[in-house]
Amino acid sequence: MHHAALPLHASAGDKRETYARVRASIESLIDGEDDWIAAMATVVCELHHAFEAYDWTGFYRAVSPELLLIGPYQGGHGCLRIPFSRGVCGAAARTRETQLVPDVHAFPDHIACSSTTLSEIVVPVLAPDGRVLAVLDVDSNAPAAFDEIDRDALESLCAMLGARYSQEMRRNV
Repeated sequence: MHHAALPLHASAGDKRETYARVRASIESLIDGEDDWIAAMATVVCELHHAFEAYDWTGFYRAVSPELLLIGPYQGGHGCLRIPFSRGVCGAAARTRETQLVPDVHAFPDHIACSSTTLSEIVVPVLAPDGRVLAVLDVDSNAPAAFDEIDRDALESLCAMLGARYSQEMRRNV
């Protein structure tokens, strides 16, 4: 069943309901899928089309202890490589904590991959042993587009992905 993208200023209840629906869809779609890239592509597609505020949605994969490389995404071109030492994505990878940024222009060392991005949330995908597998990056062309509902839903989703795909990532790194 196709749903219209949730508007930016939807109610908290509608937002939680949309995340629950998207999470159920993602879990159904990746059930039995053991390929990490296929899973990331599916997650990005489902999230990107569910929320109007999601103008760029993608993963950056940790390819070395200090470097993120673009993974599956939807939206305009993203930065190809981001060191852990730079920007919002790097901060999420370096600190292993979600970065919720209502105004990217106020974030020290923000990397402007797109000139239209005004707010951003970046959630690390961690293996159970704490290794950074990737970060999920969502950019919005609206200011302060993300809140604690987004943080909670995306952190839960990324925790599931980290637990599910950490062994596959160990084989492929």
